[in-house]
Amino acid sequence: MKLGEIIRKIKNIPEEEIEKAASSAVERGERIGEALLRMKLITKKELAHALAMQFGLPFEKEINPEDVPDELIEGLSIQFVKNSLILPLGRIDGGIKVAISDPLNLYPLNDLSLFYGGAPIIPVIASPDDIMEAINKVYDRKAKRAEVMVEEIEGGIEEIQEFDEPIDLLDEVDEAPIIKLVNNLLYQAVRSRASDVHFEPFEKEVVVRFRVDGVLHEIMRVPKKAHPSMVSRVKVMSSLNIAEKRLPQDGRARIKIAGKDIDLRVSVVPTSHGERVVMRLLDRSSMMLPLEEIGLRGPKLEKLLKIINMPHGIFLVTGPTGSGKTTTLYAAITKLNREEKNIITIEDPVEYQLKGIGQIQVNPKINLTFAQGLRAILRQDPDIIMVGEIRDLETAEIAIHASLTGHLVFSTLHTNDSAGAITRLIDMGVEPFLVASSLIGVLAQRLVRTICPFCKKPYKPSSDEIKELKGVNVLYRGEGCEQCMGTGYRGRTGIFELLIVDDDIRALISKNVPTNVIKKAAVEKGMDTLREDGLKKVREGITTLEEVIRVTQERIEEIE
Repeated sequence: MKLGEIIRKIKNIPEEEIEKAASSAVERGERIGEALLRMKLITKKELAHALAMQFGLPFEKEINPEDVPDELIEGLSIQFVKNSLILPLGRIDGGIKVAISDPLNLYPLNDLSLFYGGAPIIPVIASPDDIMEAINKVYDRKAKRAEVMVEEIEGGIEEIQEFDEPIDLLDEVDEAPIIKLVNNLLYQAVRSRASDVHFEPFEKEVVVRFRVDGVLHEIMRVPKKAHPSMVSRVKVMSSLNIAEKRLPQDGRARIKIAGKDIDLRVSVVPTSHGERVVMRLLDRSSMMLPLEEIGLRGPKLEKLLKIINMPHGIFLVTGPTGSGKTTTLYAAITKLNREEKNIITIEDPVEYQLKGIGQIQVNPKINLTFAQGLRAILRQDPDIIMVGEIRDLETAEIAIHASLTGHLVFSTLHTNDSAGAITRLIDMGVEPFLVASSLIGVLAQRLVRTICPFCKKPYKPSSDEIKELKGVNVLYRGEGCEQCMGTGYRGRTGIFELLIVDDDIRALISKNVPTNVIKKAAVEKGMDTLREDGLKKVREGITTLEEVIRVTQERIEEIE
């Protein structure tokens, strides 16, 4: 049977959709399975199941990495199995059972047979995502743990060696102890979903901490004698001056860890006990979150979609550093990214590469500021402009004038709430009537940790919680498990306050009234404050009251 017919029977997809996918595949020169995936009609696992049926091969629903013998992967390059998307699973009937994702790609199987001395290969089909995840876990067993490397360091520190180019850290097996230590700390950080890695020197030791879901956790303590070599290793990776130990330095590096392309932003500053290092990890290969998955939904999402689809005006996202403002803006412009739109951004730095969008990096050394870049963008015939941050009057005025001349402008501001953005622009020196006529909406946001789904349990709320949440009978919290490092939280979501600038709000802005007057008017029109949106997510069992209070405490005190 043809693959399209098999998939139609498995998934009950209408015949016209299959035909549409087949036509699209011919036009693009791809397989029908790829077209169905692109059109989101099937999942990768469903495609793998259909391929198994078509080729008469067994389908491996799940791969247990613990069942893969170490001797099978001894000497087998991680790059080879990743590039080929194959993984030996075990010996069976005198041959080697191998998980594959593409039954038409036979060359790697021939190579594998030669590697095992001519042993026959017995293929089974599995989802490519399952194979990649199993590869990382299997090869992770080979990697030595950081604690073992600390013992090696006690015996002596070897000379630092430099990366010639970004490579997969799991593929490094014969490196010096310090290099192994730093590589494995970075690997652990990626596995732990950490956004930052801290090397903090003290009198007798170096404390290593990871920031996971916005909160720092101590991971290990390393002997002080290892500190200079650890710092040197990071400096080599990020092209910094190893000899300079008195001045702060900033650098960047690109590495591959467990199949992920990671962008490192490195900051080194001198302290009384030595140089302190903070590395920010950005996963370049991660999928951008759509607006529907960042915590916006219902009427608030519908209102936001109306705002960002307006032909012109300025839309601001506000919040402190690390509150997810850039992620929200990326989600918004990705939603608007169509062939007929010319979208250009100017950022500091460009955090993620967006396909089909022109992105400019701020460079103060050559006087490429937000204002200068914004002037240049306006000569590029843009429809939509994103300015990473409005920091000064010059940038604010250019952005506002751009919005008044038929452009849709997105940007961020560091203010506590949505109404505060209006006051901040006026305080910068922008005329109130210009703010009133150009601003179409302000979204204030914070990030709260979500309850770990692996250890989530219901509990009876206390009297204070019942009072705060107005009579709720049951709440949820995480008890703490391996998946969430014992914290009870895993992942984060946003809480939002969306201020829509209508005629009434516009009139108040023109009169230059205080922030609290604008906020009160917006609340009367139905705006949820950050706190109210957070409490809704508590009632729904998404987060906890403690988390909402932690990120909105200053606003609660002000409201009360």
